[in-house]
This record gives sequence, structure tokens and C-alpha cells, in this order.
Amino acid sequence: MKTDVLYNSNMHFEHELWKGELDFWKDELKSFNNRLSELVTRWTDKDVLAQLEHYQNEFVLHGSVIEDLEEVIEEHETRIAGQSIEGEDAIDMPLAKKHIEFRNRIETQRDIYSKLKKEFFRFLEKYM
Repeated sequence: MKTDVLYNSNMHFEHELWKGELDFWKDELKSFNNRLSELVTRWTDKDVLAQLEHYQNEFVLHGSVIEDLEEVIEEHETRIAGQSIEGEDAIDMPLAKKHIEFRNRIETQRDIYSKLKKEFFRFLEKYM
């Protein structure tokens, strides 16, 4: 049985990748909200406006999730930095376990966000 080892440097590298991805999502959400603003001025149909509100709520929710994910990454980074100061590159088992759980959480959020984007793009094709 092969066992993967999570070194602090590897976890830090993965955190940096995730932070970049989260920054990209935040930028996309700004663009999506700009599109919503454009559509609000074009449409008076109540069904379309209800869909616009739905997407606005989804984008606010996703923005909140991004903030939560960023906080968790910072907590992990603080713990890794503490170990580095102490000269330890030994595996902190609870941190490694949390890192793997967080990786799964990021992957789940990536799927949720991807589905939201696809749905929103279909909406834009119909109403832009």
C-alpha cells in the first residue's frame, strides 16, 4: 500500500494555487454582477427579474464561501509558519487530515461553481 506524504512545503504550494483560484473566482463574480446590472436595466418581465435576483443571491452566497475558504487557508498557513519557525518539517497529522478534508471541500466548491457558471451563461445567452 502506497502512502502519500504531505510536507509543509507541498501544502503551502497547494494553498497558493487555491488562493489564486479563489482570486479568479472573485474577479469573475464582479463581472457576473456587472452583467446582472446590465440586464436589470433591459428587462421588466417579472420572471426574468426573479431569475436575476436568484443569480444575484447565488453570487453573494458564493462570495461568502470564497471568504470562508480564504480564512481556512490563512489558518493553515499560520500553523505551517509556526512549524517552520520551530524548524519542524515533520508532519502534523491533524493539519494533514484537515488539509485533505479542505482539498475535498475545494473540489466540491469547484464543481458547484462550475455548474453555476454554466447555468448563468445559458441564462445570458437567452436574455442578453
